[in-house]
Amino acid sequence: MVDKPHLDEEALAELQDVMEDEFETLINTYLSDSRDRIESLKKAISDGDAGALAHTAHSFKGSCINIGAPRLGALSREVEKAGQDERLSDAQPVLAAIEVEFQRVTDALHTLMAGGAG
Repeated sequence: MVDKPHLDEEALAELQDVMEDEFETLINTYLSDSRDRIESLKKAISDGDAGALAHTAHSFKGSCINIGAPRLGALSREVEKAGQDERLSDAQPVLAAIEVEFQRVTDALHTLMAGGAG
């Protein structure tokens, strides 16, 4: 997992080409949704709800991969698997890693948008 980049710049460049003026809206929506999903992951762990954890992690994984955040996607996959296997205690440290990685992705995306790449 460590070999995965924070951002897949190729995927992001493609998205930017396709989305054009909507790219920034897409990124901001992703960041907002991601914050909500991370809160939902925390709640699922504190509630001991393995099913909700797996479901939320699965949808988070998809959005991370779609937006070009492969490392975040891989971490989400780990949490999804822990939820499926009802190993909530294993999900906690991965969730901490997700929060750190999400901050890196957020910073990188803001830098990308501020630079007006293209």
